[in-house]
Amino acid sequence: MFRILLALFLSLPLLAGCSSTNKDEAAAPERPAQELFDEGSKNLEKERYQAASKAFDELERLHPYSDLAPKAKLLSAQAHYLNEDYDEAIIGFDQFLQLHPSHPDAPFALYQKALCYYEQISDVSRDQDMTRHAMEVLELVRQRYPNSGEAKEAAIKLDLTRDHLAGKEMEIGRWYQRQGQLQAAIARFRTVIDQYQVTSHTPEALHRLVESYLQVGLKEEARRTAVVLGHNFPGSKWYQDSYRLIADPSMPPADAKQPGLLARTFKDIF
Repeated sequence: MFRILLALFLSLPLLAGCSSTNKDEAAAPERPAQELFDEGSKNLEKERYQAASKAFDELERLHPYSDLAPKAKLLSAQAHYLNEDYDEAIIGFDQFLQLHPSHPDAPFALYQKALCYYEQISDVSRDQDMTRHAMEVLELVRQRYPNSGEAKEAAIKLDLTRDHLAGKEMEIGRWYQRQGQLQAAIARFRTVIDQYQVTSHTPEALHRLVESYLQVGLKEEARRTAVVLGHNFPGSKWYQDSYRLIADPSMPPADAKQPGLLARTFKDIF
């Protein structure tokens, strides 16, 4: 019994100390929202991105109903983006859009989410999942906020992502062609023509189709494809190469100037 009482007696100062510590912590004043916001903004300006996101996150935690909380959520995500913490940034932008779908900065948040994917687009020799994700979100920016400045920027980025995907199809198609897998190569070149015909890869795709058709003995398809190439890209090196391959007197010469008939002629021929 004496030992139990002694143990209790010895533990009293410790318990008292813990109680005192808890009281001190509870007594610590909360930092004002404006102070945290200014700290985060200053760190963001000085490119101390982790410190900035920490300050903005603390503001949102302590003052969730403050007028500054939505902006803090957005700037925290932006700090992660600038620090190339893209996964964290995407989560932050998504949360902002879910909580504040009608906020004036919603177009910016969605566009920045798209950039998180866009900045991770690898070269055409690698998987293009990031390119596809970027395209999906960039399209959303244009659909949801068609009159915004972000929509105009998204349109430019969309052209670049389509060109990137077309480049990937061309790389695979050329590989199949070198391996003698001509049906697979034709399918890839046709994908460029059907889905990415306004990209820079279209003239080469048409020429590679001419080559592939000739290799499998489809001379008429090759000739008609060369005509499409000549109508739309008469001055390109790809048409000159195709013209030499076909050597058909009925075809316009390689330097002929023909009107662009890409969309209509594709429908007629393909």
